Amino acid sequence: MISTISIRTHNRSEMIDITSMVSERLQQAGLQEGVCHIYVQHTTAGITINEGADPSVAADIQTMLDTLVPWEGPYRHLEGNAAAHIKSSIMGSSVAVLVESGRLKLGTWQAIFFCEFDGPRSRKVYIKFQ
Repeated sequence: MISTISIRTHNRSEMIDITSMVSERLQQAGLQEGVCHIYVQHTTAGITINEGADPSVAADIQTMLDTLVPWEGPYRHLEGNAAAHIKSSIMGSSVAVLVESGRLKLGTWQAIFFCEFDGPRSRKVYIKFQ
């Protein structure tokens, strides 16, 4: 079964910690051992795992992505959101997290982030436990 998380973003770019939402779905599923697959079906959004304890890490990631891939550039994509597509490709559209003893096997400082690059929008994150 696939579980869905609905997210409403508020800015053009933002990183939203969804770890607690994924953990809640894991508890509902009752899986004790296995793998949690988290997938974003959007071409201008991504998913990543990184430090969640210090919010400046997410801010630094966003700043560097904006530096590497500025919103304005010599892009050919006519919709005007080419930078969002490129950032999405850099971050990726899925992550997998091991499940052990009914808990996500994340490191002490790790969190799961939904990455918005073309907001504000309503988005979906899909979760599959195996």
